[in-house]
Amino acid sequence: QVQLVESGGGLVQAGGSLRLSCAASGRTVGYNAMGWFRQAPGEERDFVAAISWSGGSRYHSDSVKDRFTISRDNAKNTVYLQMNSLKPEDTAVYFCAAARIGQRVGTSPGEYQYWGQGTQVTVSS
Repeated sequence: QVQLVESGGGLVQAGGSLRLSCAASGRTVGYNAMGWFRQAPGEERDFVAAISWSGGSRYHSDSVKDRFTISRDNAKNTVYLQMNSLKPEDTAVYFCAAARIGQRVGTSPGEYQYWGQGTQVTVSS
């Protein structure tokens, strides 16, 4: 079983930056593709970014491309989301997720097996 805990969320002004972390415990996630999703009130959970187990493949949604960067440190069992040039429309709860071992990197929530509880990101205008 894998437990995921997100941290690093908070309140920031538009144009600012935050770095989210997702720490895994229970077992290594070094062989799992990992992803970040976000969900605003009344909205569906949307794909933000994903990374392969090796870090060699990364994907970012069009809405965050060139502003957000996903990375991972398998030695620390941790995945990161660096968020720059934040906009009010980035306001949401951000969730970290781990795919099943052997699952390719995906952009759909259904492709992920383990989820964290989420961390709130609020961007003021």
